[in-house]
Amino acid sequence: MKLKSLALAGAVALLGTGAYADCAMTNTTTVKSLTAGFEAWKAVTDAMAECGMVEAELDQEFREKQPAAFAANPSLYHIGGVANGTLVPLLNQGTIRPLDDLVEKYGAQLTPNQLIRVDGQIMAVAMMVNVQHMMYRSDIFADLGIEAPTTYGDVLAAAEKIKAAGVVDYPLGGTFKTGWNLAQDFVNMYLGHGGEFFGDGNTPSINNENGVAALELMKSLTAYMDPEYLVSDSTYVQQQFQQGKIAMANLWASRAGAMNIAEESQVVDKVTMSIAPSPAEGMRPATTLWWDGIVIAKNISDEEAENAFKVAMEGMDSEMVQANNDAAVWLIPGFEPGPLAAGAAASAAAGAVPYPASSQMGLMHTALGNGISDFMTGAKDAATALADIEAAYLTAAKEAGLVE
Repeated sequence: MKLKSLALAGAVALLGTGAYADCAMTNTTTVKSLTAGFEAWKAVTDAMAECGMVEAELDQEFREKQPAAFAANPSLYHIGGVANGTLVPLLNQGTIRPLDDLVEKYGAQLTPNQLIRVDGQIMAVAMMVNVQHMMYRSDIFADLGIEAPTTYGDVLAAAEKIKAAGVVDYPLGGTFKTGWNLAQDFVNMYLGHGGEFFGDGNTPSINNENGVAALELMKSLTAYMDPEYLVSDSTYVQQQFQQGKIAMANLWASRAGAMNIAEESQVVDKVTMSIAPSPAEGMRPATTLWWDGIVIAKNISDEEAENAFKVAMEGMDSEMVQANNDAAVWLIPGFEPGPLAAGAAASAAAGAVPYPASSQMGLMHTALGNGISDFMTGAKDAATALADIEAAYLTAAKEAGLVE
């Protein structure tokens, strides 16, 4: 299974082609959606809600809930918010429908790089691209004479200087929550080191020099984080920034707009976005390119699917983008890149690679999320932790028929 890659550098260059009116339809049938909870999804679901009778559930645990919810018959939701990796379980279960007919009828405004094809069929419609990149307090960096970090050596040096100055609670934030988040940070670091996850026949290939280096670099960063870093997800880090508790973090581009929400942020116009650091000079940025978008459930009627798609298109139109330009790096016509997109564009231009979404990568991601914390807490050394993760992956992959 190969998912279509989206080129972020090209996405950032999209320009507006005019706005649509408020919801062009009067919705008379309940439409339920389950998506992540960051600002871009709030903007889209709020725009959908203008059509009426929309029940939008925004939940950062959506990836755990979606497979069972969409496997129900009828599905518990009509619309799902997905990304590279979270699309795979739904595809594997066969619980989402091809969208070619609906795109033909109601998707005239969609651009080609929004259409996510699997085996030739449109299975999702992308609305934005996402990437983890460096966010830092430009005021603190200026006061202390620190340049924007481009390598993790720079990050550690900056963190030490900030710690000595005592200007924030913790110099660094990190999305190191045990499970998906911690695994994602390892994926970033491992790919940044040039690692490959699999050998021949989908066999695991992480217990090596690159894997050990990735873990040890992650561990070195925790000396400058909140000691409760194993419960720290994207929302946790976002709030640390907004409350003035941290000075820098490698955080999702989709969180950048939240820094400037005056009602909840103490650091408006004080956080700058820059390239995701590389593990060392000459290596690629330690991050991955993602897209986020919508899918439509299979286990609903054709009429419900058509209605849900039309509502989704109303939520993903140019008018929504123009009202929420800085909430994401949008793929939707109407987006005008600004300073909040600078880190995402720089990371892509420097060679950041797409997240390697596949069935086997889904199993690897789960094994990493379950196993890395043993190294972080000192319960296992790096090689032992990686060996145990490989063993857990192999067990799951053999059960799934991916490894003989």
